[in-house]
Amino acid sequence: MTTPLLTSAGPTPSPSPGTSPRPDRGPGRGLAWSVLRLHRAALWCWLLLVAALSAAMLWAYGPGFDAALADVREQCRGNVEACHSPGGPWLNKYDTTVGLTTLVVAYLPLLVAAWAGAALIGRELENGTAHLAWTQSVSPARWLAAKLAVPALLITAGTAVLVPLHHLMWNGGEELLWTDWYDQEGFRAGGTVTLAYALCGLAVGALAGLHLGRTLPALGVAFTAMAAVTHLGNSYRPSLWPTVTVTGAKVLNPPDQALQLDQGVITDEGTRIADNMACTDADGAADLQRCLARGGLDDIWATYHPRSHFWPLQLAETGVVLAVAALAVIAAFVLLNRRTAAVGAAV
Repeated sequence: MTTPLLTSAGPTPSPSPGTSPRPDRGPGRGLAWSVLRLHRAALWCWLLLVAALSAAMLWAYGPGFDAALADVREQCRGNVEACHSPGGPWLNKYDTTVGLTTLVVAYLPLLVAAWAGAALIGRELENGTAHLAWTQSVSPARWLAAKLAVPALLITAGTAVLVPLHHLMWNGGEELLWTDWYDQEGFRAGGTVTLAYALCGLAVGALAGLHLGRTLPALGVAFTAMAAVTHLGNSYRPSLWPTVTVTGAKVLNPPDQALQLDQGVITDEGTRIADNMACTDADGAADLQRCLARGGLDDIWATYHPRSHFWPLQLAETGVVLAVAALAVIAAFVLLNRRTAAVGAAV
């Protein structure tokens, strides 16, 4: 009969009654935890950025706006609408806070893309950390899924805080901002497109990191690619939703804060010609008819987006940008599968 093998530490103690051994983390939970630990510096930076931006926007919405409005009323002696260039220390601080927070939130996708391409993926491939993870019972697909899912969850949570606060600050300060709803930075920072561009930056950055496998080139390519996506979004945004077309005297009185895209004249033959100068300065319907008669024209027309198109345009652009993000994610998984398959075949 053989005796059990004992080590110097003695036999393994059995669990006492009423207790159970501590369960190990599941593979998915352990992989997510490793992503958080490895990039905890970026996590803390993100949390601090969200906290700082939230505090600044809350200040601009509340006490900052009140102090700036008091400055304006003092400069304009109560007639704010007729005052064209008011000043004051609190107004300057308010304008600076609103401008900086809007720029940071609007261009956050560029920062996310650069970080994702350089640090999240590119650096780990360059240093061999990714290959080490693949030898620890973690498949490349699961590794990439965790690399995308964990930051996406954190980005979504932070953006869900920043966007409503910016929307609140932007709409609450219309009396002082002198801006329109279609301004590029304000539009991108105050709606669903903010999250869509951030997730797109994450996907594009991951794809750039996988393709290049080096930190600095991936950073540059990801940043440039998201800058191009942002530029295309700004350029083609008005065409993502049907415009409103009006003719006659309605052209002379467009809705408040309407984004006018084009205008022109209609000839007697019914042909529409783009002309931004013809009869648009007429004073009322009677003056308009006299102007048209002198030029041998039949009518004038204009196309624009009213302010009510803010959310339709937001949602339409969000769908397009998320589609780009989905394509980038699919391309990243396909590229990773081909690379790991090629390495396995070579081994």
